[in-house]
Amino acid sequence: MAFKRIVLKLSGEALAGSAKTGIDNEVIKSIAKRVKTVTEMGVEVGIVVGGGNFWRGRDSLNIQRATSDYMGMLGTVMNALALQDALEKMDVLTRVQTSIEMRAVAEPYIRRRAIRQLEKKMVVIFAAGTGNPYFSTDTTAALRAAEINAEAILLAKKGVDGIYDSDPKQNKDAKKFEKLSYLDILSKNLKIMDATATSLCMDNNIPLVVFGIDDPDNIIRVIEGEKIGTIVKED
Repeated sequence: MAFKRIVLKLSGEALAGSAKTGIDNEVIKSIAKRVKTVTEMGVEVGIVVGGGNFWRGRDSLNIQRATSDYMGMLGTVMNALALQDALEKMDVLTRVQTSIEMRAVAEPYIRRRAIRQLEKKMVVIFAAGTGNPYFSTDTTAALRAAEINAEAILLAKKGVDGIYDSDPKQNKDAKKFEKLSYLDILSKNLKIMDATATSLCMDNNIPLVVFGIDDPDNIIRVIEGEKIGTIVKED
């Protein structure tokens, strides 16, 4: 195995399947099945979920940015609960921890508790972003990975299988990178993560593997060390 403890970052759009909004139950079950396989391999798994299938805070034109971001955080909680339900139906012990307290539905985020749960082989899903507006769930993934001492962040992307020098959907000659440094991402202005998340990963020397989630088996392939997607780490 390539890693013993990871943070898997799932976008909200990935959970929507072929639709652009809402939750595709078959997609969630498919991802949960692969997560279960990974845990059975002995890997400790933390998951950060986005909320773009319900609401993208930064895209709102008529709502104040901070309010819009909080709405997006609530979307991540809905995705986390759906993923938790799918995992528990497969007999995978799962906990949802939220950055905004909502004790009736999830535990509040506590770093030491999260680490202990991972050590007990529970899947821990981190929801509600960082709990602060103006920060993306990519930043949440970088922050949580640093806090729980994850060995890598697995950034699962919908519709793309790695990092390219331009949008492969618009440019058929776009070049895919097999390996990059975080400085490359910043200097080339590659939009795979926002600058805050990229800098946080760089400062804490956390490798990032960017791969396509359209084939959910890619989650297992990355864990097994297969070279797919793009790996980002310092030389």
